Amino acid sequence: MPLPLAVAAVIVVAASFIPLGYIIAASIDTGWDTASALLFRPRVRELLTNTVMLVLVTVPICVVVGVTAAWLVERTRVPGAKVWAVLLAAPLAVPAFVNSYSWVTAVPSLGGLHGGVLIATLSYFPLVYIPTAATLRRLDPAVEESARALGVGPWAVFFRVVVPQLRLAIAGGALLVSLHLLAEYGAFVFIRFDTFTTAIFEQYQSTFNGAAATMLAGVLVLLCLTLLVIEAVVRGSARYARIGSGAARRAVPAELGWRYSLIGLLFFGVLIAASVGVPVVSVLRWLVIGGSAVWKVDTVASALVQTLGFGIAGAVVTCVLAFPIVWISIRHRGRFSRFLEGGTYISSSLPGIVVALALVTVSIRYLHPLYQTVTVVIAAYALLFLPRALINLRAGLAQAPVGLEEAAQSLGVSPLSAFFRVTLPLAAPATAAGGALVFLGIVNELTATLLLAPTGTRTLSMQFWSRSSEIDYAGAAPYAFIMIVLSLPMTYVLFSQSKKVAGL
Repeated sequence: MPLPLAVAAVIVVAASFIPLGYIIAASIDTGWDTASALLFRPRVRELLTNTVMLVLVTVPICVVVGVTAAWLVERTRVPGAKVWAVLLAAPLAVPAFVNSYSWVTAVPSLGGLHGGVLIATLSYFPLVYIPTAATLRRLDPAVEESARALGVGPWAVFFRVVVPQLRLAIAGGALLVSLHLLAEYGAFVFIRFDTFTTAIFEQYQSTFNGAAATMLAGVLVLLCLTLLVIEAVVRGSARYARIGSGAARRAVPAELGWRYSLIGLLFFGVLIAASVGVPVVSVLRWLVIGGSAVWKVDTVASALVQTLGFGIAGAVVTCVLAFPIVWISIRHRGRFSRFLEGGTYISSSLPGIVVALALVTVSIRYLHPLYQTVTVVIAAYALLFLPRALINLRAGLAQAPVGLEEAAQSLGVSPLSAFFRVTLPLAAPATAAGGALVFLGIVNELTATLLLAPTGTRTLSMQFWSRSSEIDYAGAAPYAFIMIVLSLPMTYVLFSQSKKVAGL
């Protein structure tokens, strides 16, 4: 194992523990008396109830909607299945706070838990749908056919044979939805629904990272870690890879009949209309109402350039930081590589506001010249989105045989030159896909950017948030429109990559 790569990987993983270490250190400094007074009060119980109920209600709905949509697309002859397959991933191109903005302007009375569940479901059900659809595509149909041959009914086959094989996809999707619910800020502020994230941001604004915000962040971290443990338990230790080659074919789609086909089309139509149609129509409506006056070219162009700058820089830095960890995990497997890979998920599983609070404190106390600089913002993006790059890079590097590098070195090429001339070109497509997913996350990120961005910075999300907070919905529309347009290609990359992972 090259020592420079090992040192670089350890430094990156150590940085991933900064937010968690910050919360632990701040909790100890606060003292038990102050901490207990801040934690055991009615306001915290209210926030805990709201947050837990939001997760308990939204996640099962997302699972049902996502699995149903995936099954209809992949296992039935519903009309237009290929078109619906792409459209069902499209809601990820609409940031949750833009979705909330659109629904609030359409239904001003929307609010509370039911409003939060509606917005969250429409925004995040694709996180369950995409992995479930990919898994359904690569399942061996012979297993289901054997069950039917033994007299098992269609519903029993689905719940006893198919669903257990979807456990990893469902559990992973549900975890992602849960973590997004804990981290989301803008969407719930619009509908006046208080969660831990909204309360932390309010405390930060009023007391500048006071003890109350730190204690609330500590509870939020515990909730995140609890979700990670639950997902690991649900995932279990069962094996999901088949031993033999299986059947190299897809399952024969089921005939629904005209009644159930109509119900399926109605389900898809309502889902896409609510999750994509309402935001798009709402944004276009406000653009028409605002007219040419809302297109302030200098401001819009500046926000677009800054967003592209942050997105490109963040994607490049994140991919570069992920490379040492990926290299070790593929070329030198073992406990050390598993520790490095697992450590990167610490910060990414925490809400952006917690990461931002940690970096604000560290930069003020120990690295003051970096406070309010682009460097801290890019560091936050790297901590939040490192696994997005890591997963894709790992898949690409795994497809680059080490024998090719060894052959190049045997011809007198240095190891570094062999990497750049042989391995990197083979891993380039996966690297581009990982960078695209990081870019998508940065474009739609709000809380960390609001807290860390240097004075004078105005990205698309910040401009949108500034104007919508002032009830200037027409003025916010151009920024929402551009964010959706920027996110659509990246969402398609996510969908197409999931199909490649499925071997299609």
